[in-house]
Amino acid sequence: MREIIFDTETTGLDPYSKDGPDRLVEIGCVELVGLERTGRELHFYINPERSVPEEVVRVHGLTRDFLRGQRRFAELVQEFLDFIEEAPLIAHNAAFDQGFLSAEMARLDLEALPASRFVDTLPLARKRFPGASCSLDALAKRFQLDRYGFDLAARKGPGGHGALVDARILAEVYLQLKGGREQRLAFDVGDTSAPADVAAAPVQFVRRSPRPTPLASLLTQDEVAAHEAFIAGLSPDPIWRKVS
Repeated sequence: MREIIFDTETTGLDPYSKDGPDRLVEIGCVELVGLERTGRELHFYINPERSVPEEVVRVHGLTRDFLRGQRRFAELVQEFLDFIEEAPLIAHNAAFDQGFLSAEMARLDLEALPASRFVDTLPLARKRFPGASCSLDALAKRFQLDRYGFDLAARKGPGGHGALVDARILAEVYLQLKGGREQRLAFDVGDTSAPADVAAAPVQFVRRSPRPTPLASLLTQDEVAAHEAFIAGLSPDPIWRKVS
């Protein structure tokens, strides 16, 4: 199954503000196939065609002067749609990113992406860790993503957040939440991606033939007797005797 992990950076919190709607300034996407990173990514900086508040610049480091030289959303939306195709879109607090994408597409008279395509990792994390902080940074720390080369300390400083790096972090968090890392049975912790042909290959389980001659029991007579006494005390017809 193909999935797209994505994140956005913006000029603020409200894409529908009557005082001047906030706009997207960055999109980062990471492709997963079969709960494996393929190495394919998509990344845009976006000209928001408006000012960027200083308090927001301190979060993602993207100034108005820098963004003025980037493409507008109208110039890159088709490339974005071609990349995501029909895949589910996975984001942390997905309603935020979905709202900004919908607002940008509405300005171009494009149909919004259906809500059914968005998967929010925040409820998944809260179900896994009830009562604990489930911010992306908290989850990255909990899953010790610094083992995979992420500089978690740098995220606390000015400009420490970015759409692509956040999408990469979220991809690892999502794999941990879904058991993807364990499914790989891989111990190469320095490798955070996999070739597309390997990632797309399904996991195959090979049934082994039974031994022609069973191994001799290593139990002592005393252990056998103790086990029989334990079984006899369970019930008149214990299920153990039906399956052993």
